[in-house]
Amino acid sequence: MRRAVSWSDVRFLDGQRPAYDLTYSDVFLTPSRSDVPSRLDVDLASTDGSGTTIPVVVSNMTAVSGRRMAETVARRGAMAVLPQDLPLDVVREVVAWVKGRHPVLETALTLRPTDTVTDALHLVAKRSHGGVVVVDEDGAPVGVVTASDCQGVDRFTPLSEVMSRDPLTLDADDVEADGGLHRAFDALHDARRPMAPVVRDGRLAGVLTRTGALRSTLYAPALDDAGRLRIAVAVGINGDVAATATAVLEAGADTLVVDTAHGHQERMLGALRSVRALAPEVPVVAGNVVTPDGVRDLVEAGADVVKVGVGPGAMCTTRMMTSVGRPQFSAVLECASAARDLGKHVWADGGVRYPRDVALALAAGASQVMVGSWFAGTHEGPGELNVDADGRMYKESFGMASTRAVRERTRGEGAFARARKGLFEEGISSSKMYLDPERPGVEDLVDQITAGVRSSMTYAGATTLEQFAARAVVGIQSASGYEEGRARPVSWS
Repeated sequence: MRRAVSWSDVRFLDGQRPAYDLTYSDVFLTPSRSDVPSRLDVDLASTDGSGTTIPVVVSNMTAVSGRRMAETVARRGAMAVLPQDLPLDVVREVVAWVKGRHPVLETALTLRPTDTVTDALHLVAKRSHGGVVVVDEDGAPVGVVTASDCQGVDRFTPLSEVMSRDPLTLDADDVEADGGLHRAFDALHDARRPMAPVVRDGRLAGVLTRTGALRSTLYAPALDDAGRLRIAVAVGINGDVAATATAVLEAGADTLVVDTAHGHQERMLGALRSVRALAPEVPVVAGNVVTPDGVRDLVEAGADVVKVGVGPGAMCTTRMMTSVGRPQFSAVLECASAARDLGKHVWADGGVRYPRDVALALAAGASQVMVGSWFAGTHEGPGELNVDADGRMYKESFGMASTRAVRERTRGEGAFARARKGLFEEGISSSKMYLDPERPGVEDLVDQITAGVRSSMTYAGATTLEQFAARAVVGIQSASGYEEGRARPVSWS
């Protein structure tokens, strides 16, 4: 019989520490005796101080994390990190905007009756529900426009001539009351409407979809002490880090991420010490590293959480350019063990392609899993929605060490300095991230991820993330073993 023994707080089948490092596809989880009756009986909230209710963080990538992404994932219990490249006035504006969003109602796209079909077509594709609310001068909803309403009519036709008038509306006070989400779902279902405007005192307060009503009964939003959606902000290690961090904290960031590709360096340690000297009342995250020594040095310098991962990201070419990095499962496993010894935490940053990878990172001891390019191809990604020659919708993504990102980051410098830095590229400058027609929104992907993680926890007999990391039993597999686990959409015969 195969037996399990401990290695860095994770139990491995057959009891021997492998002689090589492992990445997510190299390993699998085995089922254990469990008394957890349902995937809904597990708690996905993190204990790392971030306040998330699901262990997912959106990476601080320009092509991935913006206001719309931050609002949406926080409503489902996750948290987005704004990139360090954003000017401080933009950071202040975005943080304030996200803090002003409703924890249940989705922010509506609005137009006026005198706006045109062209205006509506520019907006309808920006939401999974595909609707725009038409409001009057007092902010009251008078109609709803969808893409189908705009077909076969002149593009300059006023919306007053094509909108669905007197739409079904929901009352915000009733939605917020006990049982309100159930009643809202029933109303939408009975009216055969995918979404409806929600009003408060006659004015538009947001929109609610049938799926959104369901999700709000399953997810708890990530809220600060004032009941507002949470958001994190990244800062770099160059310039006056203390001044930048002070401004970010004053803007209302709930978590501060001190970020650079090579986190185990003196400038990072100095930046961390200057940030810690500010006595921030929010968690300080720093990285990236891949070794226990890196974790210990960053914690000593002031980090509450350490980001782990060098080179596993979909847009990153660091390993091919420099050979520097480490297979992500082993990196997370050993770094999480070192952080745990110090009473701290790690975030697994990069390398996830499937929900199984998120579960494996959590089993290895991460308190959160950062997701980047996987979320780029969604309605909520900040990139412009494009259509290829075959009619498939996509958004562009790019690495944060790519020529494109470096150009954005150094736009305030002189031409000569920018040109020199542009010679050094360690990331992909443009990649098409196609929207999945069945799962075009980031909430669809969050559903997939959390469903997989919840099921993994029930297989392990764990009801919390801490129990999951303690109870998970990991096995090592060949490439053919990994391939065997992949579903086949059609029969080979």
